[in-house]
Amino acid sequence: MRRGATLKTKTEQRLILDRKMVPLHSTLTWDLDRCVGCQIGPLVCPKDAILHVPAVLENGRLVKKASVDIDAEKCVFCGMCTVMCPTHAITMTVNGKEEVPVQKFEAFPLLIESNKFNRAAFDMSRKDFVIENCPANVISYDAAADTLKVDQKYCIRCRQCEVASDGAFTVVQPWQGSVTLRQERCVEGCRACADICPTRALHLDESGELVLADYYCIKCGACMQVCPVKAQVETYAVPYEYAGTTYTREHERITNLEELPIVVERWRIGHTEVQSGAWIAALIRLADDKAGELEIDRKRALKRRDLLVALKGGRALLEK
Repeated sequence: MRRGATLKTKTEQRLILDRKMVPLHSTLTWDLDRCVGCQIGPLVCPKDAILHVPAVLENGRLVKKASVDIDAEKCVFCGMCTVMCPTHAITMTVNGKEEVPVQKFEAFPLLIESNKFNRAAFDMSRKDFVIENCPANVISYDAAADTLKVDQKYCIRCRQCEVASDGAFTVVQPWQGSVTLRQERCVEGCRACADICPTRALHLDESGELVLADYYCIKCGACMQVCPVKAQVETYAVPYEYAGTTYTREHERITNLEELPIVVERWRIGHTEVQSGAWIAALIRLADDKAGELEIDRKRALKRRDLLVALKGGRALLEK
């Protein structure tokens, strides 16, 4: 392979792009087990190098989940996909160290997200319940300190630990938005959205019925991608100004919104300040036109019985 060319390697679990240049050696790695084919990567990529690989369904259930593929010749190793991936399935290294060029050169911000644990407010008898209900498996028990620890790198901010711990965890999600389920629009017998959902926002209850626990949604949109009732879109030009110059960017608008069984909308994202045309262009492609809406209130969510019942073992805990 000539120096500067990109080597692509793909297995069932990993997709790796590797480019050796002087003096940079850049590597992008997709953990395909974490990837849910959510479409955020293809949307944010400035070179359209990320390709959506559709899911395979049989009788309304997921046989093979959606994923991504990469056009290695188009990828410029900017790292935008790494920043925006909601399940932290992508990592990037430069010369062997984790680094995201668009953030290093201040073309992209840091996302405002966190998961904090208040040990003093926690009933330790619930520690196994909390650990069991972390879909990303990032919460563990530190016996020496008698506390719970969170692997912040891979936490997907689903907020199930908030409800499971009765508020001892406080989670800040980067995206604000909404998710709406219209079961009357569903294809009969289809449960693919519950199969792909990386949190428990969409799940099957004890009777096998599809249920939405909206508070757990991370706005990835994987459910819309796998749903057999597809969104129809139209494109329109959106003007924006940067550094005194007006640019235009194409944006997609769903035209059959009322026909869709599941709709995820992303209104705004918390981030550090940055002056960048690349970031503005990414937001135009990712966010919907509802910046004035309000996020779900945390205090009310912690008191909702349906959110507790949605957790593994939640009904039994509620009945005690």
